[in-house]
Amino acid sequence: MQTRPPLPPFTPDSARQKVRLAEDAWNSRDPQRVAQVYAPDTRWRNRAEFVNGRDEVVQFLQRKWQKELDYRLIKELWAFDTHRIAVRFAYEWHDDSGNGYRSYGNENWEFNAQGLMTTRFACINDCPIAEAERRFHWPLGRRPDDHPGLSDCGF
Repeated sequence: MQTRPPLPPFTPDSARQKVRLAEDAWNSRDPQRVAQVYAPDTRWRNRAEFVNGRDEVVQFLQRKWQKELDYRLIKELWAFDTHRIAVRFAYEWHDDSGNGYRSYGNENWEFNAQGLMTTRFACINDCPIAEAERRFHWPLGRRPDDHPGLSDCGF
């Protein structure tokens, strides 16, 4: 069976690593890559949408990134236990009309013994922002290691 290190039980370091790996995958904006982080039978609640299984994850992400253009995300570890992680995050994007947004949220994750996410609950709020208010300016893709984290950005 496929594994996705770091594996539970989590330590402070492995939980932070798991969060950064998830951030990196999402910043790739590659639905197939992101879906590999999740168990084949994963179940989600994302805002008011319910997603079940990797195939639906891919479809969800394809729709998401057709709408949320120039997407850049920062995740931060909030809390963890042996097989669960809670994160808070912010991401910036704009729609096809040029309207900008910063989306804030929290996620609760649960992992199986192979390190695959079995459950993801996400609560997200969108805040309209002007282009001049954007703070996430790195080139599309992985956030550079020297870019401030979420708390360092004042969020």
